[in-house]
Amino acid sequence: MTATLSTMVPSSLLAPAVPSAAASAASALAPAITGFATGLGLIVAIGAQNAWVLRQGVRREHVGLVIAICALSDLALIAVGTGGIGVVARLAPWVLEVLRWGGVLYLLGFAISSFRSALRPGALEQAQARPASSVALTTLALTWLNPHVYLDTVLMLGTVTNGFGQARWVAAAGAGTASVLWFTALGLGARALSGPLSSPRTWRVVDVLVGLVMLGVAAHLALGS
Repeated sequence: MTATLSTMVPSSLLAPAVPSAAASAASALAPAITGFATGLGLIVAIGAQNAWVLRQGVRREHVGLVIAICALSDLALIAVGTGGIGVVARLAPWVLEVLRWGGVLYLLGFAISSFRSALRPGALEQAQARPASSVALTTLALTWLNPHVYLDTVLMLGTVTNGFGQARWVAAAGAGTASVLWFTALGLGARALSGPLSSPRTWRVVDVLVGLVMLGVAAHLALGS
């Protein structure tokens, strides 16, 4: 009796549907996963922007504002790259050159400011009273004056997302999610640790480290590497 079951029921009905559904779901999520992994890989590297977010988190100074500006800026840049406007940077390389040297000058000035803040006895208390507008402008400058942002987020990430064709915005959503999660975790994580790290001596160390990072990024840009 059991031997005749396979002859009575079509083999297509006997095959389980779950593997097919799982494969379809995995295929649909592939762009988002790739975008998430690529975006996270590009953003995690320590640079001027991440050093600034970390510094503001430790100081508990307008952390939410800094996170919002960094995340929204990244989302805008990801959208620009995914929309294909990144080709402008390829057709007008002088734009990146202007940004490069503008970024070098700004980062050098920022590094000097960080070292002065670490060396002057009253600098830490003054820095705590920094207005939100000043913090916002600094965050915007560190984000939009960095040509690596355009090379990585607009050109490189844009190339990855556009590789998925009609699913490119799914990949862009994955990259945007990685950006939002990273800046939120970095800023709030630093703020959560600000208690044990709140001594003036620790702040001076943070300022020195931030200054060194800014110098390193400026040298990297100046050498064109």
